[in-house]
Amino acid sequence: MLVGFDHADDAGVYQISPDLALVQTVDFFTPIVDDPYTLGQIAATNSLSDVYAMGGRPLTSLALVCYPEKADLDILERILAGGLAKMMEAECTVVGGHSIRDDETKFGYSVTGVIHPLKILANTGAVAGDRLLLTKALGTGVISTAIKKGTAKESWIDSAVASMTTLNKAAAEVVTGAELRSAAQTATCGLTWAVHSMTDITGSGLIGHAREMARGSNVSLRMYASRVPVLDGAFECIRDGNIPGGLKANREFAECVVGYEQAIREELKTLLFDPQTAGGLLISVGPEDASELLRSLNAAGVPAVEIGEVLSQTQPLISIS
Repeated sequence: MLVGFDHADDAGVYQISPDLALVQTVDFFTPIVDDPYTLGQIAATNSLSDVYAMGGRPLTSLALVCYPEKADLDILERILAGGLAKMMEAECTVVGGHSIRDDETKFGYSVTGVIHPLKILANTGAVAGDRLLLTKALGTGVISTAIKKGTAKESWIDSAVASMTTLNKAAAEVVTGAELRSAAQTATCGLTWAVHSMTDITGSGLIGHAREMARGSNVSLRMYASRVPVLDGAFECIRDGNIPGGLKANREFAECVVGYEQAIREELKTLLFDPQTAGGLLISVGPEDASELLRSLNAAGVPAVEIGEVLSQTQPLISIS
């Protein structure tokens, strides 16, 4: 076992030969959008993300389905079709799955991928001086809450859905340098870039996952409020009171390690704890490679931005300026 649950990492990694290891993860959730096909796409994108966050390549998946006994099976067919479409885009084979009767619909996947044991990108390993890159904007949690309440504008829904159905595949391939080269090619080489740590931003929000990176790496992080990308409508959702329960729990748990400059707006403080579905990658990369990696990500169509830097361990653990 190369990566377990010691540091709340994104996936488990188990070595099976000198140049090959398995990456394993599982994720499923209740509906967050009205359209069943889109729900399936989001669930697949979200489940695949943890493999990409480790720097791995997904190979196979198993569908997990909870569905009401008397519900319309055409809806379930659309959910499965949406998920399959994203799995095909990821070149990840759906080999089966399991379903049970449940009063509430739930859907997701268990995903297995592969990685070279020398190229694992854990959520530990960030080094003082590194720059922090983020590949997707924040706000899917508060917008999803507004969708459930029927108060979300169509443009907000469109931007959130576009984010939640965009695979982290392109970003991971740029970061690993690999159009995922074969194990034989990577046996004697490391990453193309000086990437020291990577994680995806999901249920714990940006601060929650940044906290895990900082604590696991024995460093502190500084983020610049003006650089944090925000989805269209996210601040409006917060001002209208569309605050998911997960956001409140994230804030209660992790805000104790955060220090804010006085001018930081309350809406942004709140958004930093927003639980993301199929969120972006948070990348800790050496300063010598940060600009070139950022350019390469943007050239690949990934809207990555530099949002901060890694500091020697100090107090607070995470500062927002």
